[in-house]
Amino acid sequence: MFEKIHDYLSRFARLSEQEIKIFENSLEFRKVPKKTILLHAGEICNFEAYINKGCIREYFVDRDGIELTLQFATEDWWVSDITSFEDQVPSDMYIETLEDCELLVLSRQTKENLINEVPQLERMFRLMIQRHLSKLQKRLFKTVSSTAMEQYVEFLNRYPTLSQRVSQQYIASYLGITPEFLSRLRAKHLKNG
Repeated sequence: MFEKIHDYLSRFARLSEQEIKIFENSLEFRKVPKKTILLHAGEICNFEAYINKGCIREYFVDRDGIELTLQFATEDWWVSDITSFEDQVPSDMYIETLEDCELLVLSRQTKENLINEVPQLERMFRLMIQRHLSKLQKRLFKTVSSTAMEQYVEFLNRYPTLSQRVSQQYIASYLGITPEFLSRLRAKHLKNG
């Protein structure tokens, strides 16, 4: 259950066996069925979850009632609404499982206690947020500077297996296009090789 997160930890911090045990004991293991909403818009996010297994999406609903996918998260990734979690303000987004998931969940209070007990973990959490911010900046840049086809090809290259795990509707939502337009892009991409 902790093998993947041990690998994750080792990329960011050198912890003693005792510190690793403290970290493990701070995590709550949850098996969550697909199509579960982990966070609703309007709620305050009080968790960060490491995805041991499964796929999750973060999305919001615009004023016309259209769902817009902000990101997908799969194994070896953390998911949360960082703004809501850190500032304790209502979330603007939803977090939904797209597959049956195995999560290692850390509450806000537990995280604060953990950082006090194992100060090295603060570096890991800071780097985690930097990594997340970097990915969001790259995505924003690609969104404003690329054609829909370029964005689709980038999506396929960056996440080669995700298109088999996620519905085309959600991929279209992520790319900011309609499912029908995505179908045309897919056909054109397949035709052009």
